[in-house]
Amino acid sequence: MSERTFTIIKPDSVENGNAGRIISHLEAAGFTILAARMTHLSQNQAQAFYAVHNERPFYNDLVAYMTSGPVWVMALERDQAVPTLRKEMGATNPADADQGTIRKLYGESIERNAIHGSDSSENAAIEIAFFFPAADLA
Repeated sequence: MSERTFTIIKPDSVENGNAGRIISHLEAAGFTILAARMTHLSQNQAQAFYAVHNERPFYNDLVAYMTSGPVWVMALERDQAVPTLRKEMGATNPADADQGTIRKLYGESIERNAIHGSDSSENAAIEIAFFFPAADLA
């Protein structure tokens, strides 16, 4: 059964010229791109998007990082989209990520780790709606 998920190709990946490689990696993993656009998150957008982390010590650094340059936001679809994307991304810390995962290939550090992906179907729906109106996904 087809499922949707959401990803952000983070500023370090865009800055380092790896966005196209990451998109190719996702397509090779069977994802269909339903909607995608490059954007530069405002401070308000980043704060709202990552509000779930606002009590965590890394929150301000995360917001600063995610507003530091352009990102690609994408709504993706395939069977088992959420767990498949999590597997393709690899561990949050690129040093701990499996060989061949996006974070092992393109991540620099636990903070500059190349890509964000939804951690559940419920969060995927919220994250997709944050960036894309329903009409863009038809």
